[in-house]
Amino acid sequence: MIFVFTNKEDSHPTHVIQYLNEWGIPVFRLNTECLLTDYRFSWWANEQECDFHIRNIRNGLELFGHQITAIWDRRPEIPKELPVTNAVEGINKFNLDEAHSFLSFIRYYLKDVYSIGSIVEDRPAASKMLQLCVARDLGMTIPDTCFSNEKEPACTLAKRYKTLSLKQIGNESVFVDGEDEYVFYSQKVESEDLLMQPDEAFTQTVCFIQNYVEKDYELRITVINRDIISCKIDSQAQDDDKGKIDWRQGYDYNLKHEIVDIPYRIRQFCLAFLEKMKLHFGCFDFIVTVEGEYVFLECNPNGQWLWIELETGYDISKVMAENLCKYETKRLKQ
Repeated sequence: MIFVFTNKEDSHPTHVIQYLNEWGIPVFRLNTECLLTDYRFSWWANEQECDFHIRNIRNGLELFGHQITAIWDRRPEIPKELPVTNAVEGINKFNLDEAHSFLSFIRYYLKDVYSIGSIVEDRPAASKMLQLCVARDLGMTIPDTCFSNEKEPACTLAKRYKTLSLKQIGNESVFVDGEDEYVFYSQKVESEDLLMQPDEAFTQTVCFIQNYVEKDYELRITVINRDIISCKIDSQAQDDDKGKIDWRQGYDYNLKHEIVDIPYRIRQFCLAFLEKMKLHFGCFDFIVTVEGEYVFLECNPNGQWLWIELETGYDISKVMAENLCKYETKRLKQ
């Protein structure tokens, strides 16, 4: 049985689950935000066993913990829905918090089951500081980087380079007046301008600064176990500046995507990086310079890839399904 932790709005599992169904591989999808409204479950421990059972009351599908051969910890959300709401909001919050704790405990309890995505490993592996150190130790070129809430370290970096890249550490957006969403894209700034900023410009938050690396193109490399899918994003080919600094800004402007081969050493780096991070999956972002140098930017341990499938026609869903079901297939043959 394949156990998928995700949410109702996530479209990534849909095609993968279709393949699993076609191949006769049992799969159970848990949309975690509606844990209390759409599912009935229990976990138990006694002298004979530890196990759990969960049933989807909408479609009748059910799962026992001992049946699980693989997990896809995709994009679970905290429980948000209650069967009955209480007039006291604090009680509603308590009930949802308890469900969230149960969900976390179950995912930790399953930590030794083969998993693509991991509640145990994903969070530390998402540290950009750790990623850059591991990449450097593995011999990969990285940008010079500074995290600080002081002006002096930022200025030290600025004095070495003509242009810098200002980046966001996390993934959160800002909502203005509760409605307008502002996304922080990477920004290219002149070092002279940064040097002129007052101290207060640095102390309000933690600044994430790198030297700006001029690009020929960018790569999004999706690795599932030992399957490596490398997509070239031709972010510099636009007539205007849409996406040239941060390709995400040019996504709606027909950036060209193409599946390409990459050098053996880059493939080996990606595999060694995931092994070091104890991961079976990762989405790598690289810059390829005009001189042909590969520069590592980051690896998202639970990144998006469906848009690459849609843009290029490369069936990443099938690759994901094949990797998820390999242990189930072995079990069925026994």
